[in-house]
Parts: sequence; structure tokens; C-alpha cells
Amino acid sequence: MLTSDEETRDKEKEVLEQYLNDLSIEVKKFIGSIDYNELAAAKNLILEAEKNNNRVHVTGIGKPGHVSGYIASLLSSTGTPSYILHGTEAVHGSAGQVMPGDVLIAISNSGETEELKLTVTALKNNGAKIISVTGRRDSWLAKEGDVILFAGVEKEGGSLNKAPRASIIAEIVILQCLSILLQNAKGLTLQQYGKWHPGGSLGKSIREAL
Repeated sequence: MLTSDEETRDKEKEVLEQYLNDLSIEVKKFIGSIDYNELAAAKNLILEAEKNNNRVHVTGIGKPGHVSGYIASLLSSTGTPSYILHGTEAVHGSAGQVMPGDVLIAISNSGETEELKLTVTALKNNGAKIISVTGRRDSWLAKEGDVILFAGVEKEGGSLNKAPRASIIAEIVILQCLSILLQNAKGLTLQQYGKWHPGGSLGKSIREAL
């Protein structure tokens, strides 16, 4: 006979196994749906902006806002200087960091988040180009983008199936793909990467490899 603690662990294991199975299915389907032409269009939009001395900014509301911080850091460390734009502060003055011709990567699973609509509208009116990262091709954000990067899933996972889980992974993966295309287009070398990441165990491993 199982103890109450053992029963709890068994139930928890069952819940986690279900989540991980759902997640595995969703991520596999998403990876199979990636449109490489869309990624190439996003890469070219950024490269063209940089030729004109324009910059890249990344924004989102809620959980995608946290994704924007990681992606801005990843892009910056791999040869594409990028800046976090706070999704709501933008319409209270921070939009001043975005100049005409700059590129804004806007992240929203639904593509309908009201706060992000205000930010994207303001920046488009100021001459920014928009890369829309969204899980819905028919969303407002998708229609407003100069380029769309689809990051859609059917299930988030978990008993409620509401909290952003699988969609966050999809957003990260599609933007990691973009970072790889940009890195390769610029011919990033280990020496250059080491200059931007000299600290920690990673920096040490680069120095040892050179």
C-alpha cells in the first residue's frame, strides 16, 4: 500500500510526464513549421537597416518581455547590437530611443495585446520597421509587421493550458534561428565573440581555444 507521500509523488510524476509529452509534441510540430523564407526576410531587413546605421530593438509585454531581454542580449553578443525597449514605457517617452529606419522586433503570442498595439503603432508612425513574432498569422501584430516570424503552438501545457510555456519556447527558438542567420551573414569569428564575452567559464573556454 502506498503512503500519502508516495501517492503524491506518483501524481506529480504523472502530471509532469503529461506536460513533457505535450511539450515535446508541440515543439516538434513547431520546428517542422518554421518558414525559412520568413527568417531570411527578417535577416535582410536587419542587415539593410544596419547598412544605414540604424539599430535593432526588441520588445514584448509580460512573459514575452522577458524573452525580449534574452534575445537582445543574444543578438548583441553575436554581432547584432540590440536594445531592449520596455513595452509600455515606449509610449511614455522611451520611444525616443527608436529612430526612423530602426527595426523593432515585437513579440506577442496572441498578437492582440493592447499595450503592444500602442507601442507598435507609435513606432511605425515614427518610421520604424517591424518584425512581428506571433503565434497567430491572422493577428493584428502579424498584419502590422513588415516581416512576420510565426511562433505558434496549439497547447501551452499544464493543467490550465493557459500560462505561457510552449509558446515562449517557440518564440525563443525562432529568434535564436534569426540570430544564427545574422551571425553567419557577418562571419562572426571566435576571436570577435570572445571580445564581447570575456567573462565567466565561457570566456575562459574561448581564451583557452585561441
